Amino acid sequence: MRAWLVWGTAVLAYIVSVLHRTSFGVSGLAASERFTIAPTTLSAFVVLQLIVYAAMQVPAGVLLDRFGPRRLIVTGSLVMAGGQFALAFAEALPLAILGRAVVGGGDALIFISALRLVPQWFPFRRVPVLTQLTGILGQFGQILSAVPFLGLLHASGWSVAFTAAAALGVLAALLTLAAVRDVPPDQEAPRDRIRIRATGQRIRAVWARPGTKLGFFAHLGTQFSFNAFALMWGVPYLMTAQEISGEAAGALLSLAVVSGVFTGPALGTLSARFPRRRTWLVLGVIGANAAIWTITLVWASPVPFWLLVLLVLVMATGPPGSMIGFDFARTFNPAPELGTAQGLVNTGGFIATLLAILLIGVVLDLTGGYTFDGFRLAFGAQYLLWAIAVVGVLGYRRLIRRL
Repeated sequence: MRAWLVWGTAVLAYIVSVLHRTSFGVSGLAASERFTIAPTTLSAFVVLQLIVYAAMQVPAGVLLDRFGPRRLIVTGSLVMAGGQFALAFAEALPLAILGRAVVGGGDALIFISALRLVPQWFPFRRVPVLTQLTGILGQFGQILSAVPFLGLLHASGWSVAFTAAAALGVLAALLTLAAVRDVPPDQEAPRDRIRIRATGQRIRAVWARPGTKLGFFAHLGTQFSFNAFALMWGVPYLMTAQEISGEAAGALLSLAVVSGVFTGPALGTLSARFPRRRTWLVLGVIGANAAIWTITLVWASPVPFWLLVLLVLVMATGPPGSMIGFDFARTFNPAPELGTAQGLVNTGGFIATLLAILLIGVVLDLTGGYTFDGFRLAFGAQYLLWAIAVVGVLGYRRLIRRL
């Protein structure tokens, strides 16, 4: 019972971090009006947030190996709360951008810390499924941002909505302090005592393992499409190019999260049962995403609602598919270096996400803004990133099999 309490509290903190992460995406149109900015500048908010997030992943992994998940979850929750509070009262653009950067830094500490608790508290046979559930349940933060947060934003205004989000971050930190412990009472927490000067050697050694790189490219190719949609461009695309209401757009994003509750455990079970076929699961997720986007983008006019539903359901397989990348990290790295390996893997999807968000914003600016044809061209940038991921997965799979 204690294990479930520890894990559940960590998942709750991750849910709140996803709320923080995605809150700016659902409020993108309001931010455009508040700060009077163009699409490229608007995307710069989230791009900077993701740059900080991705840049912090390796340091976060090293800190996780050194200090343990409890301290990092508490710290990350408080840092994100501070960033949201700054954004709540920002009138000038620089302060608002700084607030999002701070959110990205705190966000980097949460997820890999929650993942680290799973193998410490549960038997190995449950780890793949619980890893999937950690990622999936965390995405309910997207529902919190798409429904109650967006409703509060419309009803009470910018400052009230972002202050409420900051308060949830403080609550998550307090609950983590009260309930989470790094390991069961009868175990000693695995601490990495490596010195700072040797940290670079550790990172290079972990990255040199083909299994780490395989996890990196698996994470890169599966996660970015849904992330770019949920974090930045989904609501503007649905409301302007597809001409549906904000409520319907929020419902579609919520549907994507709920569907992950079913696809995630299925992928986790398949990953645990057929470990030598995990790359095929990754390639299947990438192929399905590319196919549904192709159908959507070649449609001659605003697409029917059923196709939008199918689009978000297929995209929703991306985050659960990216969890397989962490399975590769765990398989090919020793336990004391697992935090560093998970941090390296986690940079894959978020580097791709920030590139996708930035490219989509640039193309929208070049094509005249939020139009159907503009979004059609802008979302085409995704195919380049999928191609890079597929080449990486196939190449390192071949290398691992040869070794």
